[in-house]
Amino acid sequence: MRIRPRQQLLDLWRAVLAYSYRDEKWIWGGRDGANSISDAEQLLCLLYPATEIDAFALHQPDEMATDAKTALAPFGAQTRIGGALVGLLADYLERYTGADGQPIFAAGSYLHAVDESPPSDAQLALEVVDSYSMSLSLCIASLRFLRGFYRFVGGEVRMEARRLHESIPLVIDKVSTRLTAAMAGLVRSFVIHTPDPTTTAGQAILHMINQSRAPADDALARLSARLEQLRVRAANEVELGQPTEIDIADDQRLFECGWSWGIVHTAEPIDFLPGHVGAATGLAEPRPHLYFTAVALDGIADLSSQRIRELDLLTDEQRQLADALTLRVELTRNYWSTVARFGSGRWPVEDIPWRTSDGAESDYFSLAVSAVLIQDLVYRDSTEDLARTVAVFDQLARRGRITSRLTSGDPAATLHYPGVRMRLAGSENLSGAPQLEWYVPDFVTMMLKGCLQAARLRTDIDTRDQLMALAESAMDHIDSRVLRDGPALGLWDAPGCPLDATNPVSRGPSWFVTERVMECLVAAYDTFSTPPLAPKSMVSRAVELLSEAEHLLNQEKLEVEGDDLSPRQVAVSRIQQSLDRARRVLNERPGTASSLATQALTQLDELAYARHDATR
Repeated sequence: MRIRPRQQLLDLWRAVLAYSYRDEKWIWGGRDGANSISDAEQLLCLLYPATEIDAFALHQPDEMATDAKTALAPFGAQTRIGGALVGLLADYLERYTGADGQPIFAAGSYLHAVDESPPSDAQLALEVVDSYSMSLSLCIASLRFLRGFYRFVGGEVRMEARRLHESIPLVIDKVSTRLTAAMAGLVRSFVIHTPDPTTTAGQAILHMINQSRAPADDALARLSARLEQLRVRAANEVELGQPTEIDIADDQRLFECGWSWGIVHTAEPIDFLPGHVGAATGLAEPRPHLYFTAVALDGIADLSSQRIRELDLLTDEQRQLADALTLRVELTRNYWSTVARFGSGRWPVEDIPWRTSDGAESDYFSLAVSAVLIQDLVYRDSTEDLARTVAVFDQLARRGRITSRLTSGDPAATLHYPGVRMRLAGSENLSGAPQLEWYVPDFVTMMLKGCLQAARLRTDIDTRDQLMALAESAMDHIDSRVLRDGPALGLWDAPGCPLDATNPVSRGPSWFVTERVMECLVAAYDTFSTPPLAPKSMVSRAVELLSEAEHLLNQEKLEVEGDDLSPRQVAVSRIQQSLDRARRVLNERPGTASSLATQALTQLDELAYARHDATR
């Protein structure tokens, strides 16, 4: 299936409103019920494209694109769309703000008990990294929209506009409060894990890292040397919210970093944030989870974009938290990029499936490590080892039945539905309750997003074609899971279609999956907006054609008198314009330059033949 991000995003907007906005009333929740994460995902399906893509911007109704207005027509006229979004944000914030004014990040119906018993109210109130990350993305998108829309309504004279001009600052304050709390939650959920090599966790890490099966001491020494600068930076700079007893610089211990499933029980309070998230005692084990690490990296990427700094959206406290999160992102990205490619032979990430430090194994973990590696390459604008990374993606696509056929009872089906099970170690310490678990059904969307991000790199044509072929196969899989009937028509997820007909019929849309499909379409829009590849071979060929064309053009000019206004002179002028254009786009679009040069050569040959024919 061809990826058409603009049209598909507009179709998604129409489907979201058809399901969620009925009789001028917004309906929260979907297949998994309503909670702080699902409702944020539902809102992000509208707000994220509107703030990430200029063509979808909604904060200036007079400049709104016609197709965007049409897609959002259920909200009313273009001047009412912004007001409707402000109302939805205010409603969301009211639903997830406690009586004490503190934001609520409860995961609610997304949580399940391992013994299949219904989670207690205290368990449903647990906060996870997903909630912090999704709220961070929602708050950043909301601030960008609200600031722009506030300026617009300030110049309006209608009564409705005046009411909005008074209410928007109140909404902005609540959004900012939630953003601060979400950032603090992410800071306190970050963990640096330093197990002893002789422990079970240490042995699991060495099993993945030591692909050459060298003596453990030798492997540990080589790994410590590779990670020395990372250790020193972590020891000297990671302070906010971190326990002081961890000896990060001890090179006789193993080392991994990332995000646990929630605030870790060893996290220190953040002194300048006296609220619940800044001081609450956590439950999560102090060990990074690959899924929650990937989720945190995605959310913090929205925070660290250049637009955020240019718009000056953050307070002084938020800038301090943003700096702390940026440092943690850099450490995490560098760590997993290093260990994924450690050694001189087979990479650890090529040894599928990846085994985590708690002993769990899954193709999903291999994909998560590969996705972080892609993020690191994109951040550094490097194509180093990209071809080998794409080969890992290709193998995972086959194993995940994205590019190969699913068989009856295939265990790969569980990657997509109900998803990979994550045990939330530490959650059982809540009043002696059973341990909780979390299901992650985003294997295909994680692969699609990684392929689209990697396709932005200035790689060779073969690698780019392989990435786009994988992306289109992933899009085929996603398209086969779209809901085809009922009120949720056009949304996701219908996992029984490409997988197993015995899967239960969806009771509504999964905002978890739908929001991630939306992120993929936004990533596709960004990728397609970049210039095409310009291989040196194509540039060289274009230069050769231009050189011949310009030489022949100079010869033709010798035959044209200075004040000659004949058709020949007009034709020569047009050829000159084409060659000038070819020179300007030579390095960015060598194929276009070659085409222009070829056309010019054809026209010059016609002029030369006409002159020769006239003198016979």
